[in-house]
Order: sequence, then C-alpha cells, then structure tokens
Amino acid sequence: MYPEKKIAQLVIAACSQFGIDTVVISPGSRNAPLTVGFYNHPTINTYSVVDERVAAFFALGIAQQKQKPVAVLCTSGSALLNYYPAISEAFYSKIPLVVISADRPKHLIDIGDGQTIRQENVFVNHIGYTANLVDEEAQLEANTEKISEALRAAISKKEPVHINVPFDEPLYETVEVLTSFKFPMVQKPVMNTHKTKDAVLCSLWNNAEKKLILIGENYPSADLQEVVLELVKDPTVLIMTETTSNIHHPLIINSIDKLITPLSEDEFTALQPDILVTLGGMVVSKRIKQFLRKYTPKQHWHIDELRSLDTYFCLSEYIKESPSTFFKRFLLQVIKKSQGSYQQKWIAVKQERHIQHQKFFKAIPYSDLQVFGEVLKSIPNRYQLQLSNSSVIRYSQLFDVNSTLRVFCNRGTSGIDGSTSTAIGAALVSNTPTVLVTGDISFYYDSNALWNHYISNDFRVIIINNSGGGIFKIIPGPSSTNALPYFETPHALTAVHLAKMHNFEYAAVHNLAELITEVTTFYEVSDRPRILEVFTPADVNDDILKKYFKSL
Repeated sequence: MYPEKKIAQLVIAACSQFGIDTVVISPGSRNAPLTVGFYNHPTINTYSVVDERVAAFFALGIAQQKQKPVAVLCTSGSALLNYYPAISEAFYSKIPLVVISADRPKHLIDIGDGQTIRQENVFVNHIGYTANLVDEEAQLEANTEKISEALRAAISKKEPVHINVPFDEPLYETVEVLTSFKFPMVQKPVMNTHKTKDAVLCSLWNNAEKKLILIGENYPSADLQEVVLELVKDPTVLIMTETTSNIHHPLIINSIDKLITPLSEDEFTALQPDILVTLGGMVVSKRIKQFLRKYTPKQHWHIDELRSLDTYFCLSEYIKESPSTFFKRFLLQVIKKSQGSYQQKWIAVKQERHIQHQKFFKAIPYSDLQVFGEVLKSIPNRYQLQLSNSSVIRYSQLFDVNSTLRVFCNRGTSGIDGSTSTAIGAALVSNTPTVLVTGDISFYYDSNALWNHYISNDFRVIIINNSGGGIFKIIPGPSSTNALPYFETPHALTAVHLAKMHNFEYAAVHNLAELITEVTTFYEVSDRPRILEVFTPADVNDDILKKYFKSL
C-alpha cells in the first residue's frame, strides 16, 4: 500500500535509494501520504513519536549513533517549528537530519485557513539545503533535482536538510506499486589534503618546542586513538582532551579545568603553545578558550573534513582532512627527533592535581561534586554514557571517566532541551546499554521524551536533583543580583509520578550511603527501564565546588 500522489512517491523513493532506512513520524493528517508510504516500505523502519520536538531529538540520537541520515516527518503548521531546537543542534554538531514536512498548497497560505504557516525556507539560518517542492506533474524533474541535492548535502556534508512537500486533498488514496524514479548519484566530496603544504607544516612542527593538541567532541575512533599513541611519544607534544572526545591515554590532560584554573601568569606563559592543533567539535571548557585567546599560539591548525573553526581567533591553517588520515601521513614526514620537557612538565602538574583532588574528595560533605564522583565510578564497562548540558557536562570533566565508555552530549548549541530524547534515540540503535546522567531542570524540561514506545529495559536515567539550575550559583553574575530565583528556577519537583506514568522503575536517594547502596543493583537486568533520582543540597553545592578549585 503506497500513496497515490506522485510527489509523495518521489520523496519515498528518493529516501530509499539514498539509503535512508529510518523515519521518525509524528501523527497528523496532511502528512498521511508519506506516513502510509514510509510505513509500508520494506527497507525503511518507522517510529511514531507524538511530540515533534522530542521526535526530532530522538531522530538526532539515532543519527548520532548510526553516523548516517535519519528522517523526521510531520504534518503542516506549527508542528514543523517544534523541530527547530534539534535542527540547530544538528547543524552545529554535524548530524544529518532529514526534515520532511507536509504543507498546504500555496493557494491556501495566508488566506485565513487553518493549520497553515509559511513553511518554505523556515530554517534558512540553520539548514544545509531546503527543497521546496511543487505538487505539479510538470515539476517532476525540478522536484527530483531538489530532493537529490538535499539528500546529497545530508550525506556528504553531514548537515540537516529540509524537504517541504505540499499536498492538496484528498490525502488517503493508495496504490499497490511504488513508481520507479531515477535520482542523480551521490557525489563524494572532493578532499583537499593540503599535501603541497606538508613540507611547510613539517618544518614548523619540527622547530616548535611546545605543541598543544586540543581534542573536542569526537565520535569514538580507533584510528584517532592509534594516532594519539604515536603523538604522545613526542615530549614536545601535550594533548588535552574533553570527556566527549572519547580519547584516552595516561599522558594526556583529560581534566583541563582542573589543570589550568590555579595557574599563575608565569605558568600560563609557560603553557602557551608555539603550535595549537585542534580536532573534533565543540569544546566545553570556558577556561581553555579564555587561555588560548589571551595567550595566543604562533600557529593554530584546525583539522576537520567538513568545517573550519576559528574558536581562538588565531587560525592560521585549516586542514580539510580527517585528523587520523592527516597525522598518519604527516608523522611519517616528521624527520627530526624532538627533545623537550613541555609534556613532562604538565603531566607532572596533572599528577599533583590528582593527589590534591583525591585529598579534597575524602573530606567533602555530601554534594553535587561527591555525587558525580560516585555516579561516574559506578557505570559498568562498555556502557554508552549520555550527558545533559549545563553543570552535568562540566562536573563530568573533573573526573577520570572509564575509558571503555562511549560518551556523548549535545554540545552543538549546548542547550538543556532534548538531552533525554537524544539519549533514548541513541539507546535504541546502540549495541550496548545506555545510561543518561542529567540535571533536574533538563530532565523535567524534556519529560515528554518518556512518552515513547521504544525505550529498552536496560535504559537507565540518573537525575542529579539540586532543586533547580545550580549552574547559576556557580557562574559569576547571577548571585550578585536580586533576581537569582529567575536564573536558578528553584522547585520541589520529583520524578516519581513521571516514572509511574511511563512504567519506569524509580528510586530516590538523599545521602552518600543510600547512593552507594542503590548503584550496586541499579544496572542489573530488569523488566523495565529505571530512574534513579539523586537529591543534593542546593545550599552547599556551589560553595563546595568553589572550595574545590581553591584547594588545587
């Protein structure tokens, strides 16, 4: 059973031929031709998620894990606008969402008819390509090219794209056979490997005494991990990573803020690199950004296949290539055996910080900081760890995360919206169990994420409930005003009734002893997914974190 409408058949056939095998559908009537067609297609998996904002982040989580385009489909009107938060996240995180919206015909727009808005080009500032189709037989060739261009962009550039499909009534007529269409083949992007500049770069590299490599958000990569094993052999190379880099080695700085927060001016000068090399996506640490903008390197190379990021306002070389491919070739050409103490000096400081960290940890009372240490330590090997934003991702950067974990966070726009929905989508297609560690505000904000029929029994949620927006007590500014409640959003909510409504097991803890007891069985096999809500004292969390940094 397929839609009779040729324009719907065209979209379905294109998605199939371009390898899109997952479509997340939100219910509606105007999108009925596409809903029926996708549901009945033999090579396409469909999922029904009611809330469009949740649906888009759910699809984003699937695409994050599969590393390929995933489509979302909605009806006409305001439904489409609910996709925007996930679209902006996908745009900045380079995750290929294919947004397909049903629309009313043009003659029904702006005449006072129901459920109509101006849908064409509505995402213009955060979209890779928009295909505004026309429901006319004479536009078949033009529609074909637009759809092809959109899907090529999604695949080759890893960008979200929008296909807007107008339908006039009737909407529910069907046929038994899908029409065959031909689409232009996917064009692989032409890679500029900068081979002609390798000699120049090698000379700069060989003559630099302080080389800093900063790795931001990065999908787990065995190839990049292998490159790191070679890079750390050079004593003039210091590697800094974020929790979301998914890169591990004893000779790297994996807790950047812990290292640099207490530094003096002289120490900052000693850390200032001759060459800064940046890899991966967004960087969480505000302190490292401030440091590199003030103590600018002589050279800044950014290595990425798809985008050039001048985060530190000193970019001198954009290398349009995958980091592992570049370094595997580049290191073969670096002929000078480097000597120096740059790496050794800062690894020694890292070890000192670790001792101070352990000493402070033994003495602190029950708080967010203590809870994060216990929670991160409790996660079993080879889990997928999804982190929400704000204080959660920042606290996680202060600890050594289990190297067998795969860590993800929506850092494209760093919003609190959609973290739970993304984690549920990611868990659906991951071959390992998933735990989401989230703050209370982020969790409640995205509570419709639990309105989902596809949550596996091994999915786990840990809510750090500090009664609302603790980040605004930590950052400078809000506490100095008389409007702190409007920043911090204090509340007395609990997830117990949400858990019951959505058939989750639920447990709550209020102190360290209860937490240690609860996590011993939290990850065991169960016949329902589980929520653990950890309540922490809002009145001491910020003070303990500030004392922690002073103790370093």
